[in-house]
Amino acid sequence: MITSIQYGGMGVRKIGHIDGIAPGAEFHRRRQVKSSNLHGDVQRGISSLKDEDGSTVADAIVLHGGYEDDADYWDIIRYTGASPDKEKYEVDGATKLLCSQSWEYSNNAALKLSYDRKYPVRVIRGAKGNARYSPIDCYRYDGLYEITAIRTAVSKSPAPDGTPIEICQFDLKRLPDDRQDPTMVEHQIFDLLGQQEERPSEVLVESEEVEGQSSKEEKFPEMRSIRVQRLVRDSGVIRNVKRLYGGVCQICDLRILGPDGKPYSEGAHIRPLGAPHKGPDVEPNVLCLCPNCHVRLDIGAIVIDEDWSIIVRAGALGRDILPKLKRHRKHKVHPDYIRYHREWWLSRTAPGEA
Repeated sequence: MITSIQYGGMGVRKIGHIDGIAPGAEFHRRRQVKSSNLHGDVQRGISSLKDEDGSTVADAIVLHGGYEDDADYWDIIRYTGASPDKEKYEVDGATKLLCSQSWEYSNNAALKLSYDRKYPVRVIRGAKGNARYSPIDCYRYDGLYEITAIRTAVSKSPAPDGTPIEICQFDLKRLPDDRQDPTMVEHQIFDLLGQQEERPSEVLVESEEVEGQSSKEEKFPEMRSIRVQRLVRDSGVIRNVKRLYGGVCQICDLRILGPDGKPYSEGAHIRPLGAPHKGPDVEPNVLCLCPNCHVRLDIGAIVIDEDWSIIVRAGALGRDILPKLKRHRKHKVHPDYIRYHREWWLSRTAPGEA
């Protein structure tokens, strides 16, 4: 059991998830990250607190530029330990070291002890991290990771005098989705959905007869849960992207307004979440689309070429699409996700068959 730290009116900082904050939550400043109890510092990458025996353990890390030896693959992270400010310098945005790191340095010792005690750590990504996963001008909580290995490694760059520099290196792996605790609101909605699934459905729709199925059945009952889950998880990631475009579709330039004058749009993941795609819920993997274009993207009726040209693979009546994907200067849509979506559909369906 970990000793928690209480901040006035702000909840509890502890090992593991912070109550009420789900993965995907975004914060404009490091001070907001700290006041939300996700991290205990406004500058350093490693956050620490006291365990019940008085030892200092790490509870969170921030990925926001960092050392040149860091590597971020979303599910897997290779993380470089910490050094005093006087022992490091920056060149072209990369942090380099003047001398070797020490396992005795407080932050490295805390993260190592969390590894020894098998404690998970929270990972917060900033805008200056890996372009595939970084948020837009903010910080994003991306869930719990376990530290799977530690080692002393040699840095890519030697010291200014040419001698090799040893670094404290940590490997982290993201915990499975079922261990990324949902918020209390999500628990309540999922419980309600479970109760509804247990009762006979009162809403029947006509459906095409399929071998082994009745002609009258509840249509796509699983999609109801998925839709509610998507609404609950319309997190800062999606809101951030939609806010940039003011609800304007990046594919057809349509802006839908409701009776209240507010725009309606949807956040579409380019590389879908979940198996078999396992795309991340990050801004470079999300587009702001109208409902029609969202469906067309999801079924492969349109794909996006390397030069951002929009390729129509199946016709549809209605509004024309743009020649190229609309992109805001702050929205760094990553070509890896575009390529994955395009190759997935081109390898499976011919034009007109999507």
